[in-house]
Amino acid sequence: MDFTVPQELEDYYAELVKFIETEIVPLEQADDNIRFFDHRREHARTDWEKGGLPRHEWEDLLRQSRKLADEAGHWRFSAPKKYGGKDGSNLWMAVIRDRFAARGLGLHNDLQNEHSIVGNFPFVAMFETFGTEEQKQEFILGGFEGTRRVAFGLTEANHGSDATHMGTRAVRETRDGVDGWRIDGEKMWITGMHVATHCAMFARTSGKAGDASGITCFLVPNPTPGLEIEEWMWTFNMPTDHPRLSVNNVWVPDSAILGVEGRGLALAQSFVHQNRIRQAASSLGAASYCVEESVRYARERKPFGEELAKNQAIQFPLVELATQCEMLRLLIYKTAWEMDNMPHEMIEKTISDKVSMCNYWANRLVCQAADRAMQVHGGIGYSRHKPFEHIYRHHRRYRITEGAEEIQMRKVGAYLFGYLGPKRGVYG
Repeated sequence: MDFTVPQELEDYYAELVKFIETEIVPLEQADDNIRFFDHRREHARTDWEKGGLPRHEWEDLLRQSRKLADEAGHWRFSAPKKYGGKDGSNLWMAVIRDRFAARGLGLHNDLQNEHSIVGNFPFVAMFETFGTEEQKQEFILGGFEGTRRVAFGLTEANHGSDATHMGTRAVRETRDGVDGWRIDGEKMWITGMHVATHCAMFARTSGKAGDASGITCFLVPNPTPGLEIEEWMWTFNMPTDHPRLSVNNVWVPDSAILGVEGRGLALAQSFVHQNRIRQAASSLGAASYCVEESVRYARERKPFGEELAKNQAIQFPLVELATQCEMLRLLIYKTAWEMDNMPHEMIEKTISDKVSMCNYWANRLVCQAADRAMQVHGGIGYSRHKPFEHIYRHHRRYRITEGAEEIQMRKVGAYLFGYLGPKRGVYG
């Protein structure tokens, strides 16, 4: 078995580092842009008078960095070549995201806004697989050009992890001689609606509550009559772009359906693996950063005339975290490599449990590492003059939002006990 990171990837990462140092860091340091990353970050990013939404200056800075990265050929790395990307693999993306997060907070990779100079585009794969040719041209190319941005409208206030009981309904209705659908219901935590041109709205079109089939995905323009943002939900880590919204008498034509009528839930679930393995790598990198910063500080800090690092009470918790990081890194890279070496549809049937292991454990680990970093650093670690509180507040969300860790553990349990996956039926 060869555990060596491919030399081509090492060479490309070196190219990325050079780009960060020559293009992104100067932009980060210009015009007091560092305020978005130092102790002022939460206030600098948040427009408190406009519902807690991201400030325009903050999002404009992110756009500037993405533009630089796109011009340099990096931003679309994971996208298909025919859309200007490089067909970046899951393994390469995992290594890059891990190392980017391990560099600490910065304009190169700030995941609070799902921002990185090497972008992650789950909607590209979704439209490429399920979209019509017209939808591919409009939403994939439009997404890269900035004329289209799609929010993911699955979650509801009363139906979080269980989408099969969603209350949003769509019924057939013809208006002005055009066949279409009337949609009514409510959605919650629909990220990015303040800038989205469309919402991929999931609604039940047939069947009964609890059925996996009978849910359809509609591309609903934003704004559109009947779609209302009721409130912006303030969260543990601000700013917010997560609204509660309602849809009342919203109408769309048949052409607004993405994928197959009644198979929307399968569409929603089909690309969670790609997203989860990359997000796991980011949490792993952030955990490694917390450990390394704690080690550095413990060697420099000298209470009572001795290095803080000489105390086993400091060493042993960091040893355990460092060990977990190393073991998790191998599992993430191995799982990403396996994903790259099988048909996409086989991932759910064979290694979905491994993806869930990577994700839920990485998200838990980074929270533990950030907490330990605060403890090692003492009072300054608790302050906003260090990044650990931000790392904790941001990554804590992924124990809920990227498929709650309980849901992912249930997936692992189903594979382990033979209810799903390769062991299905082994135990009778």
